[in-house]
Amino acid sequence: MNTLQSVPTLGTHPAAGFNPGRAETREVLANATYDLLVIGGGILGTSVAWHAAQSGLRVAMVDAGDFAGATSSASSKLVHGGLRYLQTGSVKLVAENHHERRVLAKDVAPHLVNPLTFYLPVYKGGPHGAVKLGAGVFAYSALSAFGDGVGRVISPAKAAADNPGLRTENLKAVAVYGDHQMNDSRVAVMTVRAAVESGAVVLNHAEVTGLRFTHGRVTGAELKDRLDGTEFGVNARLVLNATGPWIDHLRTMEYAGAAPSIRLSKGAHVVLKRKAPWKAAMATPVDKYRITFALPWEDQLMLGTTDEAYEGDPADVRATEADIQQILEEAAFSVRDEHLSRDLITYAFAGLRVLPGGPGGVESAKRETVVTEGRGGMLSVAGGKWTTYRHIGRTVMNKLAQLPGGPLNEDMEPISQLPRRVPLPGIANPNAVAHRLLVDREPSTRLDPLTARHLATHYGALSFDIARLVNEDPSLAERIHPDGPEIWAQVVYARDHEWAQTVDDVLRRRTTVTIRGLDTPEVQDRVEKLLGDRQA
Repeated sequence: MNTLQSVPTLGTHPAAGFNPGRAETREVLANATYDLLVIGGGILGTSVAWHAAQSGLRVAMVDAGDFAGATSSASSKLVHGGLRYLQTGSVKLVAENHHERRVLAKDVAPHLVNPLTFYLPVYKGGPHGAVKLGAGVFAYSALSAFGDGVGRVISPAKAAADNPGLRTENLKAVAVYGDHQMNDSRVAVMTVRAAVESGAVVLNHAEVTGLRFTHGRVTGAELKDRLDGTEFGVNARLVLNATGPWIDHLRTMEYAGAAPSIRLSKGAHVVLKRKAPWKAAMATPVDKYRITFALPWEDQLMLGTTDEAYEGDPADVRATEADIQQILEEAAFSVRDEHLSRDLITYAFAGLRVLPGGPGGVESAKRETVVTEGRGGMLSVAGGKWTTYRHIGRTVMNKLAQLPGGPLNEDMEPISQLPRRVPLPGIANPNAVAHRLLVDREPSTRLDPLTARHLATHYGALSFDIARLVNEDPSLAERIHPDGPEIWAQVVYARDHEWAQTVDDVLRRRTTVTIRGLDTPEVQDRVEKLLGDRQA
């Protein structure tokens, strides 16, 4: 079935990795009525689109920027239970997080989610004592059914041997526990792909300029393609507002008098070159509520995060000099100075947490998901995290099923009857994939071990599609930058199979070139040329 000519229906979907042009996609979107239009392609939107398409609904998803282009690609890259949530008494949330973390790591995305040991250092004069933190990490591991071992306390000498960057002055003990991490941008792209393979039609860089109404109810949206200015519209029986920090902006399109429903907290991070291997991450208490992280990630060292109220334009959020200084100063509580030199910084970024409105500071606000229905029947969903993003998608689907009048019930497979652990595309053992990439190659198209490992842990079995591009054009095996593992075949693959439209889409979210500080003008120019080749 050619999805350019008709909207996918239950039992049909595009071929894996099929990525039609923007004009064709706009035509498909404009010439059908969808069961569900999801506005926003971040954590929440992609999960709902994926689950809704699985349930048999006709689903469209649009985003004003790139998929996961804002908040959802500015996370701490953790798939975790949330140790600090125990401080706010959110025991149920921690247990739920642990369950979802294990499912992601074992059944849904073992090729994208990796185990990570955490050290929690206890210093003289710190906000918490060794006994309290020892009990805390034990309880934390108990809530995960000890799936990552038993939380415990080790000696400063043992911790320093594993992490040479650990500051040992006034160090009394180190608590140890287990969690996971991932590349949020890659998980987002894979989820979009899963939604499309289930029948969803998606378009990024498509801004909602207004909503469509029928007898006072929201029945679609007016859109503008940000890349070429084309205006078009989408009709839908139900519209879901999953725009994150922009959620209230869209709610005022539905009803001009809509009261604010959320508040925003800014979280900034700094990425540095790593001077030595780290066998564990570090989570250091800053005060009663906050923890500062030092995370080995993508062969780099990532530090963060801040947590402060933000009231500006979400589009303007960025890591300021003050943010960077704060992060470095807080990291210095537990990281040796030589690992925190500004000369090592490759990238800094900031995102916005979407929190429920309420009293108190943002640092103590509960991290929960809230679904509301507006005057025009538009649903708005706010607040989410990567660890529980599948669960949130199911929660929203259950909400759809419970709506008065049930506009989608007759066409929707009950969420309880859907497979609970559908894997993301490319699921495979990364070690096996890397091995095959190395041995199943002709000498002229052979990949080096670093690149093979990188592909395996970012694409899983889809790495073989990238390898085939290299077979067809051996020049694509060249590294994008000599200091990074990625190759030019990934740019072509991102362009043709992963909806990458801009240089930033490719270098910051489909690959890790930008976060490594390797996005030189020469690299950017060649990426732009390759993106233009598709349009030609």
